[in-house]
Amino acid sequence: MTHKTLQINQSKPLSGTTELSGAKNATLAIMVSLILTDGISTLTNVPNSSDTQLMIQLLSSLGADINYSQETDCMTIDTTFLNKQTVCPSIMNKMRASILAMGPLLARFGKAIVAKPGGCLIGARPIDYHLDGLKKLGAIIEEESEAIISRLHADPSRSSRIVFQYPSVGATENILMAATLLPGETTIINAALEPEVFDLIKVLKKMGASIETEAPATIKISGVNRLEPINHDIIPDRLEAGALLLAAAITKGSIQITNAQPENMDTFLIKLQEMGHTVESSPGKLGIQLIAHPEPVAVSFKTGPYPCFPTDLQAPMMAAQTVARGNCTIEETVFENRLMHVRELQKMGAHITIENQTASIKGSEQLYGTDVIASDIRASCALVLAGLTAQGATTMTGLHQWQRAYDGLEIKLQKLGADIWIQQNSENICSEFMHNQHIISQKNK
Repeated sequence: MTHKTLQINQSKPLSGTTELSGAKNATLAIMVSLILTDGISTLTNVPNSSDTQLMIQLLSSLGADINYSQETDCMTIDTTFLNKQTVCPSIMNKMRASILAMGPLLARFGKAIVAKPGGCLIGARPIDYHLDGLKKLGAIIEEESEAIISRLHADPSRSSRIVFQYPSVGATENILMAATLLPGETTIINAALEPEVFDLIKVLKKMGASIETEAPATIKISGVNRLEPINHDIIPDRLEAGALLLAAAITKGSIQITNAQPENMDTFLIKLQEMGHTVESSPGKLGIQLIAHPEPVAVSFKTGPYPCFPTDLQAPMMAAQTVARGNCTIEETVFENRLMHVRELQKMGAHITIENQTASIKGSEQLYGTDVIASDIRASCALVLAGLTAQGATTMTGLHQWQRAYDGLEIKLQKLGADIWIQQNSENICSEFMHNQHIISQKNK
């Protein structure tokens, strides 16, 4: 048997032109929203990530017929014979986005049975906002040890006003989808406003949903009787854009991303400019160009809900700060465990200290390649970026985290000049390594 790792060597300045895959976070919500329809829908620019494959399994298990071409990034989903209301626990345990099936199943069938979701180990991420919001829509919810069973009241017809204490993306999407087919008017206050949420709203409106957005952060949904299949092109992935821009920045190169949407990345792009990098884009037009500064300076930032600095780019941006001039602080306010990559960066020679949810960074002249472990999706990106500038070779285990979000990103990096590839390793070598580590730990006791 073999297991795979990602191998990264110190690379020359990356340069060239590339384009983005579809946004993983938009894709998953849009795919599951098709539960609300009866017929054949077509999605284009669908990224071939492992999370996309899991969502295909989820919808197929409910009775949907799905055809997906990895060559054309085109997917057709036929929900005509979708007839089940129970989501397979094995899928729920691997992907947190599977909780988004709950709202659409309730709206279409009046019942949903889901397991408690898994996903990245980046924090508690309670689903209380999802459940409380669905209750206000008329759902009766029973929680068992491993499952959540929800049913609609016989007459859920009423108007609902749902106020989030925090603008949760998942809860906003779940309530939004459920409300489209339920009688009455639903108002979501302090809703999440991420570009991926607006892409979902665009899809639901194409289906025939009645949705209006108002300031401040308010979404109003008037229930309709039926939603129709749609054709839709998924928005480009702003998080992949961030990874590619940082890869050019950290290697002191230059890059042009032809289909990036700069209006969705303002806060991030401003921070790149503060570091000294040249960032060029045109308002209302696609495309971002970055020319790296040879001696970038460190910048401080704090994550938060959109349009603040995105938590999903915190770890990659931290990697860039570890080799910038000066000191900076990074405060994580979204997920309490989203600093797990710090230890791995420290192994590479990064000078980082943590107090509560704040990381203090002192720029290093050089990082050094070593064996590292990706604890979550965005941590994997941070370690790859660090490996591109580190002296020597970096071996990253946890390849599945990288593949959960990115559609062949290592290949795009290769084409830009990165020395990176997926390595198949012998199982017996891995076993020997683990055995030696056990002997060492026993001697140290």
